[in-house]
Amino acid sequence: MMTGAAHQSVLLNEAVEALFTRPDGLYVDGTFGRGGHASSLLSKLDEHGRLLVMDRDPQAIAVAQEMMGADERVTIIHAPFSSLGQQLYSMGVMGEVDGILFDFGVSSPQLDQAERGFSFQQDGALDMRMDTSQGKTAAQWLARVKYSDLVRVLRIYGEERFAKRIAAAVIDTREETPIETTAQLARLISDAVPVYEREKHPATRSFQAIRIAINEELQEIEKVLPDALDALAIGGRLVVISFHSLEDRPVKRLLQKEAKGDDFPPDLPIRADQIKPRIKLMGKPVRAGAEELGQNRRARSAIMRVAEKLRL
Repeated sequence: MMTGAAHQSVLLNEAVEALFTRPDGLYVDGTFGRGGHASSLLSKLDEHGRLLVMDRDPQAIAVAQEMMGADERVTIIHAPFSSLGQQLYSMGVMGEVDGILFDFGVSSPQLDQAERGFSFQQDGALDMRMDTSQGKTAAQWLARVKYSDLVRVLRIYGEERFAKRIAAAVIDTREETPIETTAQLARLISDAVPVYEREKHPATRSFQAIRIAINEELQEIEKVLPDALDALAIGGRLVVISFHSLEDRPVKRLLQKEAKGDDFPPDLPIRADQIKPRIKLMGKPVRAGAEELGQNRRARSAIMRVAEKLRL
């Protein structure tokens, strides 16, 4: 079985340092992955501390059970992080959490396993589901998606300028033969794109877009962020690691809004001390340093934002 050692957690020390405030606290790792962040955080907790770990990937949950299943301080939940509010309400701890961590995007083990279908680097079944126990695979989605919807997905989620060409190639190809493997899709996209970006495979943007679409990744982020702020106790921390602008944008927007304070009409005479922010931003966004970048290329696009809860 794959263990946490097979995956390098991005901004590991920075994230855990920002998240941790008390050894007897209640913490949530909403994106367990292979447990790097969770393991480091758990090592800082005393016997009264508690850790809730979540992941929608059954393989990640299996790793969590192997690594931490015997630890009474840990609760392991197989669910998307968008259900965080529901999970915490059911546990009776909404508004009592000392720290919540999200490490968005796809994990290295998911990319490295050909059968998961996330990567064009090796041939495998065109799956791309983060939760392999439910939902449509990428192959099933591509077999039925409308041309206009595919163009929209490629443009918005992949920022692909040749979206129309690629979508047309998909529609034409599937009329002749099913698109069922990563190599088949990558080759189709490469043939459809007239100009290649330097040092970037022509299928990179499309694979990202399709993955985001079938996993509803951005909808998950939009849904969980308000619940995460509600879940924090006063003084609790929210730590979010994003890997591209589509993920980071809703995080930045919400945190700036909540740090600004109450939204009064611009012509209303309000003193500065009457505008009470809900959170404060903890320093500037953090990026990986040179040493980490030399060891983990995935860290090159990572950006971490941290906020602390000021009031309910």
